[in-house]
Amino acid sequence: MDEEYDVIVLGTGLKECILSGLLSVDGLKVLHMDRNDYYGGESTSLNLTQLWKHFKGDDKPPETLGASRDYNVDMMPKACNLTSKFLLFFMMANGSLVRILIHTSVTKYLNFKAVDGSFVYNKSKIYKVPATDVEALKSPLMGLFEKRRARKFFIYVQDYEDNDPKSHEGLDLNKVSAKELVSKYGLEDDTIDFIGHALALYSCDSYLDQPALDFVKRMKLYSESLARFQGGSPYIYPLYGLGELPQAFARLSAVYGGTYMLNKPECKVEFGDDGKVIGVTSEGETAKCKKVVCDPSYLSDRVKKVGKVARAICIMSHPIPDTNDSHSAQVILPQKQLGRKSDMYLFCCSYAHNVAPKGKYIAFVLTEAETDDPKVELEPGIKLLGPVDEIFYDTYDRYVPTNDHTADNCFISASYDPTTHFETTVNDVIQMYTKITGKVLDLSVDLSAASAAEE
Repeated sequence: MDEEYDVIVLGTGLKECILSGLLSVDGLKVLHMDRNDYYGGESTSLNLTQLWKHFKGDDKPPETLGASRDYNVDMMPKACNLTSKFLLFFMMANGSLVRILIHTSVTKYLNFKAVDGSFVYNKSKIYKVPATDVEALKSPLMGLFEKRRARKFFIYVQDYEDNDPKSHEGLDLNKVSAKELVSKYGLEDDTIDFIGHALALYSCDSYLDQPALDFVKRMKLYSESLARFQGGSPYIYPLYGLGELPQAFARLSAVYGGTYMLNKPECKVEFGDDGKVIGVTSEGETAKCKKVVCDPSYLSDRVKKVGKVARAICIMSHPIPDTNDSHSAQVILPQKQLGRKSDMYLFCCSYAHNVAPKGKYIAFVLTEAETDDPKVELEPGIKLLGPVDEIFYDTYDRYVPTNDHTADNCFISASYDPTTHFETTVNDVIQMYTKITGKVLDLSVDLSAASAAEE
């Protein structure tokens, strides 16, 4: 370890591995360390025996659940997005994470499959999310006249182009709020609810008071991603689970000269008299560096708690009811439908994505915790699952950095939120990359380079 590096990365979670890969591709000398003896950190995937040990100590899982090796249960903190948060796990087919995968050629290490369905909870029922003017006319979510109004709004969004003033219909979306835009089309509150939360993927309603441009771009991303594979959802998901993602970026870093050291206990970040980082010490050896990138657990005195995620992991023998027998699906429960301050997310995957034995399904229920009782808080989502074979509950705290990275050269990632997509995760990565390098990450790529496995 007696060498000097441009950057030392601590923790092999998804964000840290993406940054390690990007920085190595840029030609920086990178050392990547983790206190664990495996890749992925909180973004790893567990087999059934490991899952049982994690939640139930030394108990052995019942044989009726199938072979342990057939399970790849995501532990990603975003609550994934399974992350120390356990995040939800979808990627937009046209989204930022897919663009990074293509930009770095990490796609050659991974195989993806389209997610079968995208749904929204409304008035105690589950509905397919309509994303186009044609789907709006067919959706049972809305009455006849509301369908017509929604269709006009969807056409406006589909036709909107930044560089084509004619498509703006006289509206400056940098000045007009999202609330003013939807009011122009006379949309009802329930319609606004599923559009904002299930298409634009906002987790609360504060977006309504913000300029409408981001709102429209999010809707376009959803519909364009949906059109990529002409399936039932705009999402793709890696075969064998999300734990494959950190490992793929770790391979990328190694190809470009990055050095990896696992099972390195007590990684202590060292600082000079000027307050700037000078290295990392582990087992009596110090590796020198100019910058440190890490998750919140490695610099706990430079982060603050901003929330907590409640999560349930369920093993089932059937798909989520009312999702058209989808082998994989996302269901978003908007906050207003539950009388909550934040949305709840359901995600289900199965043997179709090689994460469980044939006939078994893994379902996740996540939300921003508003109480100290996850069982009670997650009950609305659990009820939608039907019978479950096994269920595991837990919570994890969310942290954000409080340090001034210009003063100490430490770049700390934020914990994962409870959303079931990766857009917020990758936004954090992109912002960190710019802070570390002073450059904007160019994600203008040929999206045709991505593919999803056929049924």
